[in-house]
Amino acid sequence: MSLQPLSLRYVLFTVASALGVAAGASQGCSSNGTDQPLGTGGASAEGGSAGAATGGSVPGTGGTTTGSGGTSNNTGGVQATGGAAGSGGSTGGAAGSGGVPDAGRRDSGADARAAVESGAAGAGGAGGAGGAGPAPDGSVSCTTPPPQGTPIGWVTVDGMGFTGGVTGGGNAAPMTVTTAAQFSAAIGGTAARVIYVNGTLSGSFGIGSNKTIVGLCGARLQGHVGVSNQSNVIVRNITIQGNNCTDSPQDCSAGADAVTIGNNSHHVWFDHDDVFDGSDGNLDITSGSDFVTISWTKFHYSTARTDPLAGASGHRFSNLIGSADTVTTDAGHLNVTWHHNWWADNVDQRMPRTRFGQIHVFNNLYTPTGNLYCTNAGIQTHVLVENNVYIGSNNPLSPDANGNMLARGNLFQGTRGTTTATGTGFTPPYMYTLDATAALAAAIMAGVGPH
Repeated sequence: MSLQPLSLRYVLFTVASALGVAAGASQGCSSNGTDQPLGTGGASAEGGSAGAATGGSVPGTGGTTTGSGGTSNNTGGVQATGGAAGSGGSTGGAAGSGGVPDAGRRDSGADARAAVESGAAGAGGAGGAGGAGPAPDGSVSCTTPPPQGTPIGWVTVDGMGFTGGVTGGGNAAPMTVTTAAQFSAAIGGTAARVIYVNGTLSGSFGIGSNKTIVGLCGARLQGHVGVSNQSNVIVRNITIQGNNCTDSPQDCSAGADAVTIGNNSHHVWFDHDDVFDGSDGNLDITSGSDFVTISWTKFHYSTARTDPLAGASGHRFSNLIGSADTVTTDAGHLNVTWHHNWWADNVDQRMPRTRFGQIHVFNNLYTPTGNLYCTNAGIQTHVLVENNVYIGSNNPLSPDANGNMLARGNLFQGTRGTTTATGTGFTPPYMYTLDATAALAAAIMAGVGPH
C-alpha cells in the first residue's frame, strides 16, 4: 500500500507581560499554528511616557480606564496609568485624559532617603489596541483562519451514495457569524456554506449538510452540537464546551453530549478542535453513522466531577461509538478513524468505546491518570490500534470477549493493566502514514486543538 505523509503543525505560545497593560487583550493566532498576542492597550511606563500599543493579528479592545493618579518620585515628576481606549491602529490609540495627583510615595533613592513628595497631575497613558495587520511571522491575521489540512481515514472513502470525499461548504464565500441566532440560521439546510464563528455562542445547534464550520481565534460553541441525518460536514479550529451536567445534575448520562454525530450521518470530519465537559459524552457517534474522521482534537474534562448515579467516575466517558449492543442495525456502519488526538485530564473511559464498526486508532496520545480504561473493542467490532502513546494510564487496551482488537507499535510509559491485543483487526481501505512514537507526544501536544 502506498503511503501518504502527514504534516504536523506546531503551536508556539507567546505571553505578553507589560506593566499597566490595558484591559481587553487576548490571544491571536496565525496560519502555521503559532499563536500571537493581539494588540494590547498602551501601558504607562514607570516614570516616563505611555508605551505604544503593539501591532497584533486582530484589533483589540484597548485600555478601558482613564489615567489614574500620578505618583511622584523624588524629582517631582509624575505619571498616570492606563489610558482611554483608542481606535484600532498599528500603533495604538490616542492618549487618555490626565490623572489625578497621587498622595505620593516613598522613594528609596540611592542614599535610602524616604522623602515624600506630591506631584502635579500626570497625563493619561496611551490607550488603544494594535491594528489588524499581519501576524509577526508574516502569515495571516485572525480574520482568516489557518488553512484546512488534508483529510485522512474513513471520511475519504466513498459510501452511502456519497463519492469524492468530504468537502463541506467547498468554495462558498465565507460568512462570519457573531451571535447564536446568526449561527443557527447559517448552519441549517443543505446549501453549501463556509461559516466562520467569532466569539462565544451558547445554545443547542444542529448542523446541516454541506457545511464547513471554522472558528476564528478564540471561537467557542457552548452547549451542544449535533449532526443528525446529515452528510458532508467539516468542523474545525474551534472549542466546543459541553454543559458539564448542568442540564442533568442528578444523572450526567441523561444530559447532552458536547457533540453527537447520529441518525445515519456520514462523511463528517472534526479536525483541530477542543471538545470537553460533555454531560453524557464529549463526542459520540451513534445510530448508523458512518465514514467519520476525528483528528488533531483534544478531549478532556475541566474537573474530576462526580454525579449521583455514576459516583466517582462522574460519567466522564469521552467518546462512544454505537449506543447499545442491541442496536444491530449499526452492523456494517460506524466506521471511524481517530488520529493525532489527545485524551487528557480527567477522562475516565471511552477513548473510544466501540461497537460494530471498523475503528482505526493511530498516532494518538493518552495522558489521563486514575482512569478505568482507554481504548476498547466491543461487540462485533474490529479495532486496529497503531503507534499510539499511553502515559501513566490504566488499562490502555480493553478488548471485549466478543470484540476484535489488534494492537501494534504502541508505546506504554508508566501504564498499568492490559497492553496487548492480538486479534486480526482489519485492513484500512485508505492511505495513511504512521508517525514514529518517539517524538509523538510532544508533536501532538504542540499541534492539537484550535490554532
